[in-house]
Amino acid sequence: MGNAQEKPPGSGGGGGGGGGRPDQATAGTGTRGRSGAGVEKPQTQRAPGKGVANGTQRENSSAGGQGKQDSPAVDTSYLDAPAGALPPHLARLKNAGNHLFKHGQFGDALEKYTQAIDGCAEAGIDSPEDVCILYSNRAACYLKDGNSTDCIQDCTKALELQPFSLKPLLRRAMAYESLERYRKAYVDYKTVLQIDTGVQAAHDSVHRITKMLIEQDGPEWREKLPEIPTVPLSVQLQHRDKPVSAEVAQARAARAAQEEARKKDARFTLLKREGNDLVKKGHFQEALEKYCECLTLKPDECAVYTNRAICFLKLNRFEEAKQDCDSALQLEPSNKKAFYRRALAFKGLQDYLSASSDLQEVLQLDPKVREAEQELEVVTSLLRQSLMDSTAHTHRV
Repeated sequence: MGNAQEKPPGSGGGGGGGGGRPDQATAGTGTRGRSGAGVEKPQTQRAPGKGVANGTQRENSSAGGQGKQDSPAVDTSYLDAPAGALPPHLARLKNAGNHLFKHGQFGDALEKYTQAIDGCAEAGIDSPEDVCILYSNRAACYLKDGNSTDCIQDCTKALELQPFSLKPLLRRAMAYESLERYRKAYVDYKTVLQIDTGVQAAHDSVHRITKMLIEQDGPEWREKLPEIPTVPLSVQLQHRDKPVSAEVAQARAARAAQEEARKKDARFTLLKREGNDLVKKGHFQEALEKYCECLTLKPDECAVYTNRAICFLKLNRFEEAKQDCDSALQLEPSNKKAFYRRALAFKGLQDYLSASSDLQEVLQLDPKVREAEQELEVVTSLLRQSLMDSTAHTHRV
């Protein structure tokens, strides 16, 4: 028990939200998994028609409709926010749709976007970017409602208006995947990654779909894919130069933090394994250095304190061994190894009474620890001898 090290723990491993928010001016990241999973369904259903999802349109919506008895406390100032080149009445419809979407009212949001799209056609609005966003936003509503076919249709219209627009590509890829049209989904996801390599949902989906295509089409699966378009460098640069929204910046920061934590875990596991190997070879000073570095990465890792205590014991640094065992017991008050190794430290410090107390604690936790029984006999003998020597010394005085 004295020189056994704990096994290094395994390390853990990440998603985002991509049919998840309506477009403003910048593109974000996507959701993992199928588009229909976990979708919030509207409460009432109406017969599906053009521009209508399986949701209801509320007469008294906070989205700017002429409703009955609106609460005077409701803030509708968001309706008047600028919306690209759209005239005020169409901007209000778009802003209303965004607000409804954000609050999970996908059917109502869809109708607002539809009214805005129809209004653009009637007014002869010549603003491809703004109309593209409206189609993309309506596609997000279809996606949330599980209507993948209409989602694909709207995304395709959006891409005709603004080729290589990221969110319509991502939403169309998710819709294709939900319909098990894996080749088309793969092409769209790969196109997304040409525009922005940081879209984790696209990476995850490419990995997942590749396995499905290999199973479906065999080793020649790549030959059966539609052609993957080459995204012009100008589009890639334009996307990189776009100011990112607070939401996108937050998602990127979260991904960076996850990656940093993953690297830290990997480094910790490697150092601990190297320390354990050095202990087995009897290189205690080198092992001690590895464990010290481990504790700079994870100062609350009990096993590292008990392992480093071994090194201190072997180097006759008993006080430091005791301190490491104290630290381990603060983290895990019933840690047998910490009690046992602290007993050895007390023995080295000639505090046989404390050593005996810790060994008895080990045996109370686990009566089958043979090393603790043997060590207790030795320590008891040393304690008896120490008391006899002390008594003899007193008589001589």
